[in-house]
Amino acid sequence: MQIHHATSPFGRRTLTLAQIASQAIAKTRPTTRARPKWEIYQALCTARARLDISERSLAVLNALLTFHPETILSGEAIIVFPSNEQLSRRAHGMPASTLRRHLAVLVETGLIIRRDSPNGKRYARRNRGGSIEFAYGFDLAPLLARADEFMQLATEVEDAARSLKLARERITICRRDISKMIAAAQQELMHETPEKAEGQIWLDLHTLYRDLVESLPRRATLEQLETLADQLSALADDILNRLELQIKTAKVSTIESSNERHIQKSDPESLIDSEPATSAAQTTKPAPASHAATLDGSYTLGMVLRACPDIVDYTRNGIGNWRDFLGATSLARSILRISPSAWEEAQTVMGETQAAVVIACIVQRAANINSAGGYLRSLTRKAEAGQLSLGPILMAQIHAREPQPSRT
Repeated sequence: MQIHHATSPFGRRTLTLAQIASQAIAKTRPTTRARPKWEIYQALCTARARLDISERSLAVLNALLTFHPETILSGEAIIVFPSNEQLSRRAHGMPASTLRRHLAVLVETGLIIRRDSPNGKRYARRNRGGSIEFAYGFDLAPLLARADEFMQLATEVEDAARSLKLARERITICRRDISKMIAAAQQELMHETPEKAEGQIWLDLHTLYRDLVESLPRRATLEQLETLADQLSALADDILNRLELQIKTAKVSTIESSNERHIQKSDPESLIDSEPATSAAQTTKPAPASHAATLDGSYTLGMVLRACPDIVDYTRNGIGNWRDFLGATSLARSILRISPSAWEEAQTVMGETQAAVVIACIVQRAANINSAGGYLRSLTRKAEAGQLSLGPILMAQIHAREPQPSRT
């Protein structure tokens, strides 16, 4: 005898196309397929927000699963047939009206199928051997048919939660590092070099840090969190580099002040503070004839400032020496969002001071550059190949800003 499974609900309940679709999905599963029922249930709990199911509905589904005697869902018909009274007990005393509402939600979302009897009651017919021949109640077959879908959704939800957690951890660590490094600079380093310009730089960095943090929405998305984490990471690396530079400069200044004679070294870092700021100062005091005084023998700090005057906007008290210049370009690099890796590569290939001059050139031409970081990497490649000369670039910018008088 061929048994016809009921497809329409009893009484005044209407049959929807969504219910027919869930029944068709349940029929497509292989009859030999089997899955642990609690594994499927755990996946549903993880992905419930993606399926638009409440925790109360899942509690009712949990109660239905307890009426299935096996721990594995398998076979052609997986029907449980508890009464509302029994189901309410398993659902921790849920009221009958609430129980019916959540059963309707499970049916509408395609997690179970209603197999109603002619009179709407739930029961099973057994054969002479005592085994169930057919039953009327709730068919759990959709859970088995859609098990792979539920597992995939649960994996996606877990991955998204993990990425969100990692992004928040990165932001927390960067915020802690930035705030403590700025506090250390203001409390310790400023006692060693109590210059107003140095203090203002740290105030500007703290303002930039607060602007970044306060720009984050209250309920930020994963993309917004990762963007902020990248920005804070770049700012933290820049502050750390600035601290290391200040420590190095303080040590060099201490060593030089303890000597009776001032010995001029060829290292650019030792001549940062000795370079005059303008060409007018050079006329009264000639620059030392060393490699560091003109960087590569072709230009001075005054020439750099004539070619790139906009870099002065990144300081409060102007640029009086190479040390001030490096501080200004460091702040400019942070604002231009140039990554620490691009900056380190440029320093390795060009040297610290020449890389800073390149940053000043980028600031001067910022309106014509779409990506400051990409442009810096491009210039680094040229410098590595020996195809970059900053002297002609600076002269071209000076001539562009200061047109030469025509000869008569």
